[in-house]
Amino acid sequence: MSQNYERTVTACFTGYVVQAVINNFAPLLFLTFQQEFGLELSKITILISLNFLVQLLVDLGSAYFADQAGYRRLIIAAHVLSSAGLIMLAFMPDFMGYAGLVLSVIVYAVGGGLLEVLVSPIMEACPTENKEKAMSLLHSFYCWGHVGVVLLSALYFRFIGIGNWRILACIWSLIPAYNAFVFARVPIAPLIREDETGMRINELFHNSTFIILMIMMVAAGASEQSVSQWVSVFAEKVLSIDKSIGDICGPMGFAFLMGLSRLYYGKKGDRIDLNAYMTGSILLCLLCYLCISLPESRIVNLAACALCGTSVGIFWPGTFAKATASLPKGGTAMFALLALGGDIGCSAGPALVGFVSELFASQMKYGMLAAAVFPLILLICMIRLKNS
Repeated sequence: MSQNYERTVTACFTGYVVQAVINNFAPLLFLTFQQEFGLELSKITILISLNFLVQLLVDLGSAYFADQAGYRRLIIAAHVLSSAGLIMLAFMPDFMGYAGLVLSVIVYAVGGGLLEVLVSPIMEACPTENKEKAMSLLHSFYCWGHVGVVLLSALYFRFIGIGNWRILACIWSLIPAYNAFVFARVPIAPLIREDETGMRINELFHNSTFIILMIMMVAAGASEQSVSQWVSVFAEKVLSIDKSIGDICGPMGFAFLMGLSRLYYGKKGDRIDLNAYMTGSILLCLLCYLCISLPESRIVNLAACALCGTSVGIFWPGTFAKATASLPKGGTAMFALLALGGDIGCSAGPALVGFVSELFASQMKYGMLAAAVFPLILLICMIRLKNS
């Protein structure tokens, strides 16, 4: 791989760090939002769902216009919108209350949706030797970004004060602003050769393998985000653990172990059977959901939240790897639709946890138990793929 494309790969890694900031900074502040702006749990649930619903709408639109608009212009716009949304998060709620939170989420969610659609195919097009390993390594940077967001934010809240969260939102906005300039200069290779055409949307939806992969992406996103989005609130409110300790052991532990899982496959993937690795991870994920929900032990519950990160690590990149191997001419439409499926899951999973929890008088363990349906769906899909 040439030195120029190494810079492109680095920019892609940073793009997934930006995605981690977009998805995981605000959840650290949900209880603060409740207190400062007088929000019910249902309104916090709406913020989570809105983030991923906007991203999935962008995913759907990108399946039609990404190739025409051009990857470079869109990836730069993605970073600019991500930066702008974080800055708005710092200021708009003070002027508009809950509506300001909603508007800020919409802006950075548009940026996040574009990142999700564009970064993977840009990385896929780079001349790397082992695509499966490269894709898993790329997705591990989402986890390291998640770890960084939680750890640095927790330290900031401890020593600077959570009341100064607006300044931290502006600091996080500098990363996408910088990466926008990087993507303006690095080379971007075409995903499909000039003499070839990618599969059209109707072709993909008439392909049974793609339908199974799409369902897997929904379940993968839901399995990951059902824990990721709620674990900070779960540790503080349900387990009554100090916020700094809870965030480090819960969200950060989850992200760190998810990153290790992806890094491990990114380094050893050429010697590992992906089907066996994913199946084992699904079974571990089911066990983690049960251990989060059923035992009356704070240590077991919190440890299961963190260990769940190990189990879900391979779901998203593994499904992408299966898709590129099974449908090599899937093109931008395939990546956009798979991202759409992932974001449907990222919205549906936390929403299910929130609404079931509220149905049972804010008993979040019931919500977590309900979300165990998603790794079960993944397991059924894996069996179907193996038998097809």
